Amino acid sequence: MIRNVVLIKLKPGTPPEAVEGLRQALEKVNSPGRRSLTMGMDAGLRDGNMDVAIVGDFEDEDAYRAYDADPEHNRIRRELLAPIAERVERCQYRI
Repeated sequence: MIRNVVLIKLKPGTPPEAVEGLRQALEKVNSPGRRSLTMGMDAGLRDGNMDVAIVGDFEDEDAYRAYDADPEHNRIRRELLAPIAERVERCQYRI
């Protein structure tokens, strides 16, 4: 299984509704082999943390790659994520 972790630093002044819209859109992406997707705001337990975490689990590398290339997923990145993200960090690992 592959776990995809995305950490986002939001642009100052990003409204909560924009973050919620991103979450709702990502949850609707129908990607075969995606087992789960969770997204949440930082709990504020340490200074300097990123603002948002997205964690997705995929059956295998092929399922992750299909999700990464999915046209709707890429539209969401362009239209919903890019306008609100100051910085995005990603990591995929095997679990």
